Amino acid sequence: MAMSNEPGPGRHITPGSTASDGGASGSTASGGGAGRVLVVDDDPTVAEIAAGYLERAGFTVHRAADGPSALEAAARHRPDLVVLDLMLPGMDGLEVCRRLRANGSGTHTLPVVMLTARGDEEDRILGLEVGADDYVTKPFSPRELVLRVRSVLRRSSSATPAGEPLLEFGGLCVDRAARRATRNGSELALTLREFDLLVYFLRHPGQVCDRERLMREVWGWEYGDLSTVTVHVRRLRAKIEQDPADPQLIRTVWGAGYRFEADPCPPEPAPATTATGTGSGSGTGTSTGTGTADGHA
Repeated sequence: MAMSNEPGPGRHITPGSTASDGGASGSTASGGGAGRVLVVDDDPTVAEIAAGYLERAGFTVHRAADGPSALEAAARHRPDLVVLDLMLPGMDGLEVCRRLRANGSGTHTLPVVMLTARGDEEDRILGLEVGADDYVTKPFSPRELVLRVRSVLRRSSSATPAGEPLLEFGGLCVDRAARRATRNGSELALTLREFDLLVYFLRHPGQVCDRERLMREVWGWEYGDLSTVTVHVRRLRAKIEQDPADPQLIRTVWGAGYRFEADPCPPEPAPATTATGTGSGSGTGTSTGTGTADGHA
C-alpha cells in the first residue's frame, strides 16, 4: 500500500505500560463500573473469555455472534464500546463497523476495538480505515484487551470543563466539551481518536510531532504499531483538508513526523486598489473603473 504522504513504514515502540492504564480490575473509564461493552465474535470460547475478563473488570457485557445480531444488539443495548471480530459469518467486521459509523443516530462516535489475526497488517489497516479506534491481535492477552478497552473509554468519557475555550483555526472549530468539530460551519463526523488527534494538533501548531509522541499523547500508549498513527492521520486529512493528496494543514516532515501549520489560511484578498495617474495637460486624475487616469477607456 502506497504511503505517499507519510514519514515512513510502520514500526513498534519498545513494549512497556503506562501508569494510567492500571491493572485488569477496578473502576471503569466510564465511571463506577457501569460501562457497557458489546463483544462480537463467532468463536464462543473467545467471546466467553473476553466477556469474562471484562465483567470481572466491572463492565456490563452483551454478546453477539454475527454481523446482523451485532447491529441489532448495538441498537438495543446502546453500548459504550464494541469489541468486534474482523472475521464474522455473513457480514464481516469491516461492514459492521461501516454500518455503525453510517448510522444516523450518532453512533459514528461509538468506540470500536477490532480483533484481528496476528500478523495480518492489511486487515488491521482496513479496520482502522473504516473507523475502528484500536485493535487487538489474536491470540490476545485478555488483560491487554481490558487495558485497551479502558484506554479507549477513558478518552471517550474524559470530562472537559464547560468553560473550555473553543479551538479555532483555518476554518476549523472544535468544542472539546461537546466533542464537536466543524469545518467552515459543517459538522465533521470524526471517530474518537480522530477527534483527539485534531485537538492535539490544534493545541500544538507549528510543532513537529513524531509518531511515537502522538501515540503517547493521543493514544496513551508506550508501545504499539505506529502504522495506527499513520492511518488516523490519513483519515483526518481526508476530512479536514481541501485536497488530502496535497495537505496544507497537516504537513509531513520527512523523517521527523507531522506538523500542523500555524498559518494554514490563504491571505485575505487585497482591497480594491485605486489607480492614480497624471493626465497630459489636465492635472492629476483618479480612476476606480476600467478606464485610465487620463480619461481614455
